[in-house]
Amino acid sequence: MVKRAKISIIGAGNVGATCAHWAAAKELGDIVVLDIPDKEGVAKGKMLDLACCGPIERFDSNIKGTSDYRDIAGSDVVVITAGLPRKPGMSRDDLIQTNVKIVKSVSEQVREFAPESIVIVVSNPLDAMVYTAWKATGFEPHRVMGQAGSLDVARFRAFLAMEIGCSVEDISALLLGGHGDDMVPLPRCTSVHGIPVTSLLSEEKITACVDRAKVGGGEIVKLMGTSAYYAPASGTIQMVEAIVKDKKRIIPSAAYLSGEFGVDGYFVGVPALLGAKGVEKVVEFDLTDDEKALFEESASHVKDLVGTVREMFPDLA
Repeated sequence: MVKRAKISIIGAGNVGATCAHWAAAKELGDIVVLDIPDKEGVAKGKMLDLACCGPIERFDSNIKGTSDYRDIAGSDVVVITAGLPRKPGMSRDDLIQTNVKIVKSVSEQVREFAPESIVIVVSNPLDAMVYTAWKATGFEPHRVMGQAGSLDVARFRAFLAMEIGCSVEDISALLLGGHGDDMVPLPRCTSVHGIPVTSLLSEEKITACVDRAKVGGGEIVKLMGTSAYYAPASGTIQMVEAIVKDKKRIIPSAAYLSGEFGVDGYFVGVPALLGAKGVEKVVEFDLTDDEKALFEESASHVKDLVGTVREMFPDLA
């Protein structure tokens, strides 16, 4: 008898609920969505609503909303979306103190009730929250990662497709570094069905697409007053699928570095091979001098964020 994967999502807000939606639609396994007791009704209601889609969308999945951490026992993957979303005028970094407390508390519960799970962090500021989850769970670093690059690359690909007028499916792209404004574009690693994007678009237009991807989340916050959720959830479930199906996919993720790309002891966005064990390999390759300088600058910002976490919460040092 084949055992279904169990996917637990902490946080029943827009991102968490949409993660459950994508996971159910892809029939990746059984799903638990957990939120605080005050929002238990929201978690239960959304998941009951989602379960009722099964007959129409033709997916079989046991779906549950809860506020009891005992329900996440036996999870193969735990996705942490809990935390305050951005509001207009806020940066990801503005959220750090409040969200460290939330992610630390959640991670301690994951350590107790789902000690064999692989953890994907979505909460912002992403790079600091992955570090927080790693410290609070005490898990091996390959079992903790952050969703960042999958979303950033998706935005970059979408904007390039809009500019070129082609299918997003034909665009392959790569970005490195921290999530957000200081991500590192790699146009030389970007192609359209094998054709270098530099042969199809001017440097100015490529740069404009990169810049839009960098602030893509902020653009959405300005338009609707809160953080994006469709694409962040989609990027997260791409990672979940790679893990529960042991697909060995190379997906840009905030992964722990042990000297790769010249960084040691931090979670930074890099190409990561994702499979049943989590981050099974960081895919390292040579950077140009310009790319290396940008990556070092991005990694430096990650180090600053982690330094702030350590100062605020010495037990996470």
